[in-house]
Amino acid sequence: MTDGKTPFELMMAQAQEMVKAINPAMSSFDPKGFEKMWPTMPKEAMEMWFGKGISKDGLDAKTRLLLTLAGLTMQGAQSDTAMRQTVRHALAAGATKDEIAETIAQMSMFAGIPSMTRAMELARQVLDETEDDQG
Repeated sequence: MTDGKTPFELMMAQAQEMVKAINPAMSSFDPKGFEKMWPTMPKEAMEMWFGKGISKDGLDAKTRLLLTLAGLTMQGAQSDTAMRQTVRHALAAGATKDEIAETIAQMSMFAGIPSMTRAMELARQVLDETEDDQG
């Protein structure tokens, strides 16, 4: 490796060149734009699919989404899109910013500070968006 790149960087560069060859329009693809294609579900739909619709006496959608957020944090907050979308959906299901922050912070005891910090950074992106929208 004379150019100083890691095997992963070389693999990614090769994949990007292959995508450009297959579809030149993909050279300007931005994964963050993909999130805009998936709107936040209405609370009623979330309750039907992820809340009381599953189990009449079970967890509501807000609690299920906070648990999902905890699980994503435990995995190291590896998927930016999944983290941000889960925060958006949790807010739409009635979670407060404090509940979201507390859920992520609690995971520091199990997943470690780096995972918690990464998750907080991603959550903050969404929370800042919502502050901008309201401000």
